[in-house]
Amino acid sequence: MSTSTGTDPTTAHRADGFPAQQQEQPGTTDETRPTPDHGERSYRGALRLSDRRALITGGDSGIGRAVAIAFAREGADVALTFMPEEQHDADETVRWVTEAGAKALPIAGDLRDEAFCADIVTRTVDELGGLDVLVLNAAYQKDRDGLETIPTDEMDRVFRTNLYAPMFTARAAIPHLKPGASIIVTTSIQAFNPSPGLIDYAMTKAAHVAFVKALAEELGPKGIRVNGVAPGPIWTPLIPATGWDAERLATFGKDTPLGRAGQPAELAGAYVYLASDDATYTSGAILPVTGGKGL
Repeated sequence: MSTSTGTDPTTAHRADGFPAQQQEQPGTTDETRPTPDHGERSYRGALRLSDRRALITGGDSGIGRAVAIAFAREGADVALTFMPEEQHDADETVRWVTEAGAKALPIAGDLRDEAFCADIVTRTVDELGGLDVLVLNAAYQKDRDGLETIPTDEMDRVFRTNLYAPMFTARAAIPHLKPGASIIVTTSIQAFNPSPGLIDYAMTKAAHVAFVKALAEELGPKGIRVNGVAPGPIWTPLIPATGWDAERLATFGKDTPLGRAGQPAELAGAYVYLASDDATYTSGAILPVTGGKGL
């Protein structure tokens, strides 16, 4: 009789908190200590996405990089967007995608620009031969002292990045999607348990939930599935770029039942599932990857 068990989730990754550090937005992997785990050495593909073409916004680092690596190892070609200042991170993601034998299409630009959102879809379709999976992942967050202190230009940055860009991109993509295609939105536990210091970010993530559910209703009859992934506290370059103090970083993720923050690699399987034929009857769902924190 076998006595083997699965990995203990409380000790699978770092549980000691994170050292004090600060970055400017959007944050880069090289400056993030310790380096996040994107599944570079651990993710094993099974060709569940063979011959599919994916577009991932914010695919250069963090969750986006983990998804890009997993998709490539599952057989998909991958287009990814990034800000020009994230070029080094994007180059590294492209290296992992191409090492998996997949095509990589990196596209630099600002998703707040409506024309850029349309262009990334056009380039993906033209250069990869079509579009089967759209992952709306890019986001911006910043720690706030209170609603009364948030400048209007910061509200605009959050809303244009987190709300307008996904709508612009999905609007451009839908005419190219065929039955069997999938849209996946990165929402957040903040949509359900909002923190006052992330009030504007949390608002956008709650809107993502409505977006997923409404768009799933609209596109379901066309054979296009729409779902969301709701991460909990995940260690990515966005975290040290959020503006939190040393105490907040030292305790980041410790309030989860698993007692630690998650790593980007731990989300990749959720996106693969939702993009694959394993999920042909899953649409309008929000899949939590939260370390046990309830939605």
